[in-house]
Amino acid sequence: MDNIKLVNETFIRNNRINISSDIRKFRDKKGFSQEHLAALMGISRATISKIENGKFAISIDYLAKFAWHLDFDIRLFEKEKS
Repeated sequence: MDNIKLVNETFIRNNRINISSDIRKFRDKKGFSQEHLAALMGISRATISKIENGKFAISIDYLAKFAWHLDFDIRLFEKEKS
């Protein structure tokens, strides 16, 4: 059971880091500073930094705000079977 828990935690952490990295790429592409994006979203620059570094688990609401301000879509895809 501990092995399954570890795999799940690793899966979650890796996905959080991937999403965080993508958010930073979209912010950079828009030319927004962390300060500017934070002001648009009504949150602190420190929170933006924590999110972009994978230190903060964001909610779907935050993800939707990022998508709105950084102009990207949120979609879910079924994993391809190997």
